[in-house]
Amino acid sequence: MTPGQIALRALIVGFIISLAVITGFAYTTLLERKLLARLQARVGPNRAGYIPLPRRGGGKERKLLAGIMQPAADAVKLFFKEDMTPAKVDRITYTLAPMLTVIPAIVMLAVIPWAGEINIFGAEFTPYFAIAPGLNVAVLFLLAITSIGVYGVVLAGWASNSKYAILGGIRASAQMISYELALGLTVLIPIMLADSMNLGDIVVAQSGSFLNWFAFRQPLAAIVFFIGMMAELQRAPFDLLEAEQELSAGYSVEYSGMRFGMFFMAEYMKMIIFSAIIVVLFFGGYQGPFVDALPGLGFLYMILKIFIFLCIMIWIRASLPRFRYDQLMGMGWKRLLPISVFNFIITAVFIVLFEEGMLDPLLKLFGL
Repeated sequence: MTPGQIALRALIVGFIISLAVITGFAYTTLLERKLLARLQARVGPNRAGYIPLPRRGGGKERKLLAGIMQPAADAVKLFFKEDMTPAKVDRITYTLAPMLTVIPAIVMLAVIPWAGEINIFGAEFTPYFAIAPGLNVAVLFLLAITSIGVYGVVLAGWASNSKYAILGGIRASAQMISYELALGLTVLIPIMLADSMNLGDIVVAQSGSFLNWFAFRQPLAAIVFFIGMMAELQRAPFDLLEAEQELSAGYSVEYSGMRFGMFFMAEYMKMIIFSAIIVVLFFGGYQGPFVDALPGLGFLYMILKIFIFLCIMIWIRASLPRFRYDQLMGMGWKRLLPISVFNFIITAVFIVLFEEGMLDPLLKLFGL
């Protein structure tokens, strides 16, 4: 293929995947509201859009897919809501800050493998289906793009010309940076186990039985990554910025309309993308039964695993109380960071011992 054809294919695939994730973001908000309602024994959105089904013998009609149009109703509300710009803000930075939170979330999609080698309508996708497949530094790319999201948060607070907003921006950036350290060290575990920073190689290293998933070979790393991911997303119980006991809603307090909506669009999009990342790094990615014979099943396995992690995040929000801010920072610096450093060192030592053959007598003793 010529460079032009490669670029055109990347644009088409990127448009399709981005559109799917943006649509998924809208319905993730509906999933959260419906699942929270179910967990808390209440009703949830059930008015905006449904299919009426008559009951036998008359009586009140049944509502199929009740609330299915709620995301569209929310979008219309945000589009038509008055979008005010406070006086004396830094207008350029104030406008760019919401974009700096959404754009990194979309860019991270570029390296996520959604299926193995596959042929779609005569187009061959090798070595796996992604917008930019085969990138040898994909994990480093993800860490770099994740770090850019901090700028959107802190600049939104600074540009708003409000003491509440800038305090919220500083607290949010401190939280994100604190947990990025543990997150970055934990990401090194699958890199060492697969001996590659290519996400496709990491998925292939987990092929075969589900016991080959890195979550079973390194459960501590998977747990630390998930906790760091929740803090990075500022999801409950780490959502101190929008807690009821706070004086304001953090760095976004001076935003309204669609610019306000972009911050929460970024949050839900990152929920989907971070779920995809933890699936790829620790839960086998698109691997699953019969995926070698039917590569298209890889898409189904990825969507199913992502859906499970979205439900777990919502379940946690419904179940756990928020931390105090000192508890939140203490968990990041005093617990997760030492655990991730210790786990990284132990893993590296055991990998070297295994490669040098020094563990062979012990493996023979256990019949491995």
